[in-house]
Formats: sequence, C-alpha cells, structure tokens
Amino acid sequence: MAFVPAALALNLTPGADMMFCLGQGLRFGPKASVAASAGISLGGMVHVTLAGMGLGALVAALPWAFDVIRWVGVAYLLWLAFQTLRGAGAQQSRAVPPSAFRGALVVSLTNPKVILFVLAFVPQFVVPEAGPVLLQFLIFGAVLSLGGFIINALVGIFASGLGRKLARGGQALRLISSGIFVALAARLAVLERA
Repeated sequence: MAFVPAALALNLTPGADMMFCLGQGLRFGPKASVAASAGISLGGMVHVTLAGMGLGALVAALPWAFDVIRWVGVAYLLWLAFQTLRGAGAQQSRAVPPSAFRGALVVSLTNPKVILFVLAFVPQFVVPEAGPVLLQFLIFGAVLSLGGFIINALVGIFASGLGRKLARGGQALRLISSGIFVALAARLAVLERA
C-alpha cells in the first residue's frame, strides 16, 4: 500500500514522458496523446522487467551503456524535431500518426534515467520472502505504468484543446511541438548518471 501513493507522486512529476504526450496532444489531438501514453507505459514495463531480471543493474554499472542509450535518445528526439519542422508545408492533420505509440516507446526506452530510477525506487518495496522477485517487480511496474498512462493521457488530452486553437496558426504549432522535442533532447544530453 505504501507503493501506490509514492508511484502516484512520481507519475504526477513532469518529465520527458509527460512532455512527449503533451506535444502529441497539442499537435495531433487526444487520440495521439492516448497512443503516446500507451507507448510510454509499455516502455516503463520493459524497464521494470529488465530491472527485475538484473539487466538494469548492468546498465547502471557500465557508464558507456548509459551514454549509448542517452545519445540514441538525443538523436531520436532531434530527428522528431526536424521531422516536425519539415512538415511546415503539410496540412495539419488531427489523425493519429502511426508514430505516436512507436515514438513514445522509443523515447521511453532511450531514457537511461528511467532505468536508474527503476533500480533505485522499485527495490525499496520488494520483499524477497513474499514470493518471486521478478513477479513483484512486474506488479509494481504495472501499478506505475497504469498511473502514468492515465496521467500522461489526461495531460495530452488537455493539451489537445489548446492544440485545436493553435492549429489555425499551423507554423506556430509546429514550432512549439518541435521546441518540445529539442528541449527534451537538450535535457537528455546534459543528463548526469547520478
């Protein structure tokens, strides 16, 4: 029971996942933000599963692995920013882009801070005597992912209302969305292992 309020507090803390869903909601509407939130949640479950299997500890112990994951994430976010700007002449679409789910999953998986966070946070609640450790990791991960899915989707849905108003000035919306991706890339680029 102590895990639920702690997980909720973490879900409510703005971060790269929430900003990505906000950007998807602004640009493509509520369905895209829900799809992005689902991708983020799946990425979180992958991180928790890897941590439960001990692979997260390996990444935490190898500084070069952390950096490789981080720079792949930076490159991907900058590519998204470029793609967003490149669509400058295109008609603004409110349809769910096929990349909403996939992009969110990649953003989540290439955020090494999530790996380290899972390693620092979840084990505090694992009780080896209570049963299989991996199963406990998966249960805690499901709680964390479900809360994150709901909160990130709601943030994106809320942002979609603002996005509809901004859609009339398509260039401004593309600049805002691209700026979100660049800001996320910059944040990831200066990320410390601590």
